[in-house]
Amino acid sequence: MGVVLGVDVGTSSTKGVLVDLDGTVLASTVREHDVARPRPGWVEMDAGVWWEEFASITRELVATTHDIVVAVGVSGMGPCVALADCDGVPLRPAILYGIDTRATAQVARLTRELGAEEILSRGGSALSTQAAGPKIAWVAEHEPSVFSRARKMFMPASWLAYRLTGAYVLDHQSASQCSPLYDSMAQEWYDPWARSIVGEIELPALVWADTVVGEVTCVAAEATGLRVGTPVVSGTIDAWTEAVSVGAQEPGDLMIMYGTTMFLVNTIADRITIPELWGTVGAFEGTRNLAGGMATSGAITGWLRDLVGSPSYSTLLAEAETSGAGAHGLLMLPYFAGERTPIADPDARGIIAGLTIEHTRGDLYRAALEATALGVRHNVEAIRAAGGTIDRVVAVGGGTQGELWLQVVSDVTGLTQEVRSVTIGASYGAAFLAALAVATVSITEWNPVVRTVAPDAALAADYDALYALYLELYAATSGVAHSLAGRQRASAQ
Repeated sequence: MGVVLGVDVGTSSTKGVLVDLDGTVLASTVREHDVARPRPGWVEMDAGVWWEEFASITRELVATTHDIVVAVGVSGMGPCVALADCDGVPLRPAILYGIDTRATAQVARLTRELGAEEILSRGGSALSTQAAGPKIAWVAEHEPSVFSRARKMFMPASWLAYRLTGAYVLDHQSASQCSPLYDSMAQEWYDPWARSIVGEIELPALVWADTVVGEVTCVAAEATGLRVGTPVVSGTIDAWTEAVSVGAQEPGDLMIMYGTTMFLVNTIADRITIPELWGTVGAFEGTRNLAGGMATSGAITGWLRDLVGSPSYSTLLAEAETSGAGAHGLLMLPYFAGERTPIADPDARGIIAGLTIEHTRGDLYRAALEATALGVRHNVEAIRAAGGTIDRVVAVGGGTQGELWLQVVSDVTGLTQEVRSVTIGASYGAAFLAALAVATVSITEWNPVVRTVAPDAALAADYDALYALYLELYAATSGVAHSLAGRQRASAQ
């Protein structure tokens, strides 16, 4: 019996799983890594690390089984911009997704030149630092020697597919986050805008996330331990692969991804475009989404843990649970790396309001969990205001391993969340996409629901009041935060 391999390159680690064709995880492994933050608002990573970690993970997992790996699926964070020369050799570190906010001037210029309404109508999303187009424009303006040599552009999943097969492709979902290069109505590159931004870069061929793009080459086989000729599936951006892993593909489904950042993907019946959210095509042909993303979530709890002496997460969660709803009068804004949706404010900053000397680290940790939940609610309300429907909510990602974070999100939002048996997320979704290429499989059978998390109605009124204060706090402090962000940039120069 054959097995499938799924590998996902995330912000803080690369994860791999070996899965049999009935969905059972046979082996898994992780490679931790750091991103580079050379200046405030800049977040980069060496694309070579993506391949090194993929090859290392694959060799380890292949060695655990006598079964044949019959297909490979890949996934990765995005939208990222890794520019390479004509031979596919990276020319500079990859510029990461919306947590990298350097391209604000390019966002403003392109919006002014192309027209905000036209960009939204054609591409599905307003231009922001999440989009790939302005990141390419930044390289063109600030690193012209790099840009003049660039001939290819990659994201983590497409880079792995290229290294494995030689195929230069990008899936439609990822392309739809390359605004303003992609026409989401025609579902193809929009050459009149793309050519003026990408210069001599050859745009990759477009495929869907479940497409077999090629076979493992001799060189890739030697590096990874895979068999020559093994089919490789395109895959897509991690949040959408996470949605695949839990079957959140029907209109009315909402996936909430708990990780270093927080991501929400709502499947919609008809195309919706609003400036506050990202309107994209889905992982599979014929699907469309409204999506939102927070720049930090688990990253805040990790930062806080390091700040207070690195106690175990179980200790901090126990202390946060003891703190109780409202964290004894603390309120945090989770904008520690700016914010993506729905405020699209790269100069927003994290704020902790209400501190006294009586507050404990458990109160701070509780406030951090509640801050991410309030950010989820802000996105949920934007989805509903836009006309998206939410009939079923599925939670996925590393943050689902503990109960408290899930419970706080349900209490703050009023949403009941389903949790599936496998919450590994994108690497498992990549394995499922690989399995689709070689077998008849169902994600419902692979990954059934094992529990639900329902909101505590007794907390609804208190959290409604806290949410109102959350909105008020941002409005009242954004001017100060913007000034401080400017000072941070100046101090780094």
